[in-house]
Amino acid sequence: MFEQKLSQKNLQKLSPQQIQLINLLQVPAANLEQRIKEELEANPALDEGDSEVDELSDLSGEEDRDTLESEQEKTEDVEMDEFIEEYIDDDPSSYQYQTNHQSEEDQSNHSSVSTPNSFHEYLVQQLGMLQFDSEREESIAEQLVGSIDNEGYLRREPKAIVNDLIFSNHINTSEEEVIRILERIQELEPPGVGARDLRECLLLQLKRKLKNQKTEPDQEDSRLLALKVLKDYFKEFAKKHYSKLLRYLEVNEEELKEAIAEILKLNPKPASSYSEGGPEPGHYVIPDFIIENKDGELHLRLNNRNAPDLRINNQYRNMLEDFQKKREINKVNKKEKDAVFFIKQKIDSAKWFIDAIKQRQNTMYHTMYAIMQYQYEYFLTGDSTKLKPMILKDISELTGYDISTVSRVANSKYVQTEFGSKNLKSFFSESVQNIAGEDVSTLEVKRILMQIVEKEDKKKPLSDEKLKKHLESKGYSIARRTVAKYREQLNIPVARLRKEL
Repeated sequence: MFEQKLSQKNLQKLSPQQIQLINLLQVPAANLEQRIKEELEANPALDEGDSEVDELSDLSGEEDRDTLESEQEKTEDVEMDEFIEEYIDDDPSSYQYQTNHQSEEDQSNHSSVSTPNSFHEYLVQQLGMLQFDSEREESIAEQLVGSIDNEGYLRREPKAIVNDLIFSNHINTSEEEVIRILERIQELEPPGVGARDLRECLLLQLKRKLKNQKTEPDQEDSRLLALKVLKDYFKEFAKKHYSKLLRYLEVNEEELKEAIAEILKLNPKPASSYSEGGPEPGHYVIPDFIIENKDGELHLRLNNRNAPDLRINNQYRNMLEDFQKKREINKVNKKEKDAVFFIKQKIDSAKWFIDAIKQRQNTMYHTMYAIMQYQYEYFLTGDSTKLKPMILKDISELTGYDISTVSRVANSKYVQTEFGSKNLKSFFSESVQNIAGEDVSTLEVKRILMQIVEKEDKKKPLSDEKLKKHLESKGYSIARRTVAKYREQLNIPVARLRKEL
């Protein structure tokens, strides 16, 4: 039996304008110009120039507007859902966080110098010099190169490569053949490429150096010892058990130090000089905000270099004016009404985008102004000890914006100060209490922790417990597990791995 029931539900449905604003808030200054160019190409009603957003729909007359709106209402629900899905799919700055990117996050938010070849293209170009016996071997080699990651390692097992070749290329091969061809790929540049783990990567580089020993014959003894360390005692080397290495290798401390120095010259990430777009000679940060100190008073402004003024295209204005004149003398046919409906949609879309850009600038300015006021002493002096504990909620309460809005503004944005360009995220931190009962930023504690580690005796590095005692002597009473957490966040290894000869 089918039954009909009435029910009420409260659902939050984002309008296209809200989605547009959410996406624009996340776009940093470096990518804003490209985003505006995309909108200019997609919407002919949008044009560069002085912003002039008028009530253009009035030109079509009350009667025709009512007709257009009634037609629009019939398909409103379907079009709304389709618009949201299509916009999120097509927009490169869609509403999602990215991890890396490196980032992936990291990565994408800087404008960098472009170069012709990517890392994988560089490897493929070299394959032609290996002179394989058959097209089949070339296909296997290409599959292997395609499986090498952006650090230069082959993370997939030979068995998985065999399966890939069967399904994608219909090539039946064996693990032994895959390994044999991989060994030839490992002859390519840069040295160490195609390694399956760190040990193999370092060994490949060291063997290449020994092969080309003619230029540095005096290095041979230390390199041979380094090779033995990597081959036979890699575990002890990785854990820095130097006393064991001295005993096993039967060498003195100076000889071991020279061998380790040779290993440290090797590159643990062979493809580190490459990115998806090729070698990266440097990154250039485009700040979203600029803070200037004028006679002891801070002034904030937005960097609008990449945000041109936008307006409605005059040609579309004229088309609506022509339609109005024809309507007055009753010379409007259905085709022209359809055209006006299309024009109105494009103009509405252009108005939404212009309003979204304005709202973006407004929201960003007020958020950054609140951050500047909160951290006024730091922006005035550049002294990192003046940074106050600050969380997203603090700025949310000052601005009246939602925490998620503040987060989007701070994400991947930079501010230019007289002390350099800073990532907005770096100003946010939790608070801890010092021995005097005062709230201090965790950033200050981390800075002091870093200084203690830099000054420690590397032959006897400090344990987390000793680091805790050093912090206590400087007025910061912190638990040992908290010290360990801060140390990991600063990418400082444990004491055993900081040990040096």
